[in-house]
Amino acid sequence: MSKLKMIVVSMIFLGLLASCGGEKKKEKEKEGFSYETKSDAKEEVKEDSNEANIVLVGDDLMKFDKTEIKAKEGQKVKLTLRHKGKMDINVMGHNVVILKQGVDVATFAGKAATARDTEYIPAGSEGDIIAHTKLIGGGQTTSIEFEAPAAGTYDFICSFPGHYAIMKGKFIVE
Repeated sequence: MSKLKMIVVSMIFLGLLASCGGEKKKEKEKEGFSYETKSDAKEEVKEDSNEANIVLVGDDLMKFDKTEIKAKEGQKVKLTLRHKGKMDINVMGHNVVILKQGVDVATFAGKAATARDTEYIPAGSEGDIIAHTKLIGGGQTTSIEFEAPAAGTYDFICSFPGHYAIMKGKFIVE
């Protein structure tokens, strides 16, 4: 059996063994970003012109529901990532990483693939990242708040190993 088929079969098997759920927990603030992770994927999004409420949904098929998200320069952004799948974080974990302009996506993703202990955010990459969510598994939701950067177009990816090629999009700041 080819190596790729073996990996896919292993991921499916591990996903079937993994359990879903968990309780809501507030993560400590880190580097000026506040994280919240919870297993209930339902969350109301309020309308506020001073805040961009962006919701991205990932799944077990390694897809985001949007490939383009928008905000205004200097606007407060609340980015919520929902994982509607069932697979465990170790098998099909997802995050959202918004990269600064000029950062090579493939190079960043290559470094991220070896950064398991830091949720696939490479140590020393703070200068390459505008913002990133926590890594979550099936049935979980996480949010982050940050200020939108200067007007321009920025890449966003899931930095879990191998996901960046499919789970990617553009963050457009107007």
